[in-house]
Amino acid sequence: MQAMRKKFWFAPLLIVFSATLLLVLLPGLLGVKPVVLWTDRFIYLLVAMGIFLGAYIRHKPHLRLPWRHVLNNRRALLALVILCAYILVGLLDSIHYRQPLPGENANNGEKLYSVEVFSALDGVLSHLRKHVEKTYSSPFAYQLYAMETMVASDGSQYRAYPRLKYAAAYLQDPANQRAEDILSKLLLGAAQGLIIIAVLFLLLLTYLARRQSVSFKQAWQQCWQAESAASLRVVLYTLAVLIVLSSIVWKLSFFYHVFGTDKVGQDVLYLTLKSIRTGLVIGTLTTLIMLPFAILLGIMAGYFRGWVDDLIQYIYTTLSSVPGILLIAAAVLSIQVYMANHPELFESVRDQADLKLLALCVVLGITSWTGLCRLLRGETLKLREMDYIQAATAFGVGHFTIIVRHLLPNVLHIVLIMVVLDFSGLVLAEAVLSYVGVGVDPSTISWGNMINGARLELAREPVVWWSLVAAFVFMFTLVLAANLFSDAVRDAFDPRLTLRGKS
Repeated sequence: MQAMRKKFWFAPLLIVFSATLLLVLLPGLLGVKPVVLWTDRFIYLLVAMGIFLGAYIRHKPHLRLPWRHVLNNRRALLALVILCAYILVGLLDSIHYRQPLPGENANNGEKLYSVEVFSALDGVLSHLRKHVEKTYSSPFAYQLYAMETMVASDGSQYRAYPRLKYAAAYLQDPANQRAEDILSKLLLGAAQGLIIIAVLFLLLLTYLARRQSVSFKQAWQQCWQAESAASLRVVLYTLAVLIVLSSIVWKLSFFYHVFGTDKVGQDVLYLTLKSIRTGLVIGTLTTLIMLPFAILLGIMAGYFRGWVDDLIQYIYTTLSSVPGILLIAAAVLSIQVYMANHPELFESVRDQADLKLLALCVVLGITSWTGLCRLLRGETLKLREMDYIQAATAFGVGHFTIIVRHLLPNVLHIVLIMVVLDFSGLVLAEAVLSYVGVGVDPSTISWGNMINGARLELAREPVVWWSLVAAFVFMFTLVLAANLFSDAVRDAFDPRLTLRGKS
C-alpha cells in the first residue's frame, strides 16, 4: 500500500473517484434527477485528464521546471487566477439536474420530474433567474426603460415609466433613496468580502504554520516579507480583488439588476455568467477534437515524407481552401434536420441545444487543425535529421517507437503553445458565428447570442447598450487572461527563448 501511494496516479485517482462518488450520491440526497449532457461528459473527462496530467507533471522534474517558470511570472499568475474563476463558474454550470414535480404518479407511485433542465449555477443564481421583469431596464434602474400608457385610479390614461417588479421594489421614494441604498449595499458587500478574505488568510496561515512547524508570526513574515513568496502574494492580491468584487455584485444582485435586463426582462448578469460555459466548451472541446488530427498527421507527414507527405498536404490544403463558414453552416443545418426528424431521441430542448453545441465543436475542430499540422510537419522534418533519430533508425528501432519516444516529446512545446493561443480565437469564433446565425442554438445562452440580440437595439432611441457591453467585458476578460497566460507558457516552453535567456 505504501508503494502504491508513491505512484503519481494514486492521488489523482482518489480525487477523481471521490468527485465521481459525490456526483452520483448528491442528487439522490437532494431529491433531484441527475442529467448528464454530452458536453458534460466531455467536460468531466477533460477535468479528469487535467488532474492526472498535473500529477504527472509534478512527478517529472524536467516537466516541472518550465511550469515553475510559468508560475513565477506575475502576469501569468494573475491571468491564471482569473481563468480558474471562469472555470469554476463553467463547472458549476455543467452539473445538470431536473427538479421533482409536486405529487407522485398515481399508477406506480414514482416521482415525476420537470422537463426543464437546471444546473448547479442556476441553483446558486436562482434569485437572478426568477427575477424576470417585463422588458428592458438599465443597470441599477427602478423603472422600465421605455414609457408605457398607464391607467390612473380615476380611469384616465397617462404616459409614464412603470416601476420594476423586483428591482428597488422595497423603496418608497426610489428617486431619492436609491443612491444611498446602493452605497449601503456596496459597503456591506465589501465588508462581507473582506471577512471571507480574512477567514481564508487565517486558514492559509494555519496550514503554513503547521506544515513548517513555525509560529503564526513567522508564517505571516514568510507570506508578506520573503522574496520567495512573491508569487503567493500576487495570487492573494488577485483573489482578494475578485472576492471583494464578487461579494459586492452578489449583495447588490438581490436588490437591483446590476447589468440591467434584456428584451424579455431576463437579468443580463445572469446571462453573462451562463455564457461562460458555452465559451469554455467551444474553446476546450474544439481543441480536444483538433489535437489528434494535427499531431498524428503532422508528425506522419514530416517523418515518412514521400507519398504520405504529399497525401496529407493535399488533404489540409484542400480543407483550408474551403470556407469554414460553409462547412459549419452545412453541419448545423444537417443537425437541425436530424433533430427535427427524430424528436423522440431528445428528452428536452436542452438536449437538442447541447447536441448542436457539440456538433459545432466537432466542425470547428475538423476545420482548425491545419495550422498546427503545418507547424508540426515542419518541425518534424527538422527533427528527423537529428543524430539521435538517425541512430535509432540505424539500430532498427520501429517507426512507432521513434514517433512516440523521440519525436512527440520534442514537439509538445509547439502543441502546448498553439493550444493556449488558439483557445482565445475559438472563444471569439463562437461570438462571430452566433452573430451571423450559424453558431450555437438560439436557446443556448452565449455571448454571441447576446451580441446578436443586442445589435438591433443599438439603432433605437434611447440606445440599449448594456447587453453588448456586459458580453464584451466578460469575453474580453477571458480572452485577455488566456493570451497573457499563453505568453508565459510560450516563454517557458519555447527552447529557443530558453537558450537565448541563458546566453
